[in-house]
Amino acid sequence: MNIAILGAGMVGRTIANDLSTQFKVTSFDINEANLALLKDKGIATQKTNLSDYNNYHSLLKDFDMAVCAVPGFMGYKSLEAIINAGKNVVDISFFPEDALQLNALARQNNVTAIVDCGVAPGMSNFVLGRYNEEMQINSFECMVGGLPKIRFKPFEYKAPFSPIDVIEEYTRPARYVENGHIVTKPALSDAELINFEHAGTLEAFNTDGLRSILFTMKHIPDMKEKTLRFPGHIELILSLKQAGFFNENEMDFNGNKISPLQFTSKILFDSWKLQPEEPEFTIMTIQLKGTKDGKTVSVEYFLYDEYDAATKTASMSRTTGYTCTAAVNLIAKKLFLEKGVFPPELVGKHKACFDFVLEYLKKRNVNWVKKTA
Repeated sequence: MNIAILGAGMVGRTIANDLSTQFKVTSFDINEANLALLKDKGIATQKTNLSDYNNYHSLLKDFDMAVCAVPGFMGYKSLEAIINAGKNVVDISFFPEDALQLNALARQNNVTAIVDCGVAPGMSNFVLGRYNEEMQINSFECMVGGLPKIRFKPFEYKAPFSPIDVIEEYTRPARYVENGHIVTKPALSDAELINFEHAGTLEAFNTDGLRSILFTMKHIPDMKEKTLRFPGHIELILSLKQAGFFNENEMDFNGNKISPLQFTSKILFDSWKLQPEEPEFTIMTIQLKGTKDGKTVSVEYFLYDEYDAATKTASMSRTTGYTCTAAVNLIAKKLFLEKGVFPPELVGKHKACFDFVLEYLKKRNVNWVKKTA
């Protein structure tokens, strides 16, 4: 199978490295430095402007399927172009638009598109979809964070993604479900301090991470997702936000038009960039509560994963990228054949698919620990 990987950022490169052990892959990006890191490992690359969506049909004509790992602001149009080209696809671009709007187009083009297929959203959806088949779920809560092992002031944070995508999490209103109703609050709200094994005390706050399950799991009365950071991060980000550093509207500066958001993202790129071989970790907990056979049931999946020194791969790249490559294998091995757009909860509901993903991650030392009560 010949696979095109669109985007060669940190996660995109991890995806390319993993898939290249099983399939023929080519990575596309406009950034020559990113492509060079893959070319040094013998992976085929091609410098391409991936925002030229009209070129996707020609770009993908020789490929069997695609992985979409572009920045979020390009994600929806890139996915739409891949579907129009008639290629099966797994997407991790986490764009703000509703991917399910492309379902009819995907079915029309006989395409299987698995979207939001990272760690969160991604694994949290797989777990929810599987247990929704086994029990009546009354509440779902996911908490997740990717953080540096060594804390540097002022941010004490490093991002494997584009800073502008992280800022999007801090500015987009957060939706969650309470008593069967969608509630909207500002991002960064409802802060709480929680103690975690391995990581100590972290700060949890609302972000808009439920995404598709707001609509695919409407029967669950309480659902919430929170992001985790080191204590003090919220206050710092709120200061930048309130001072206008995240404003998208251009302003005049010495006769030049400049967007504060674009400027801030450029500044933060260096501060938030993970350095080569910098130790970091991913921590995540998924909690489900409900009933089964008339009995109260509680299920928890917990993940703590660190930078892999042997492969020199960041934890957030591993936990996100390998979930994506597991889904690629679901399609390649014909374990999932349905046509249309599918968030992971609609894939994970199938036990064979769910078990395959967990085993695939385990083989790559991404170990989810299950607890039941």
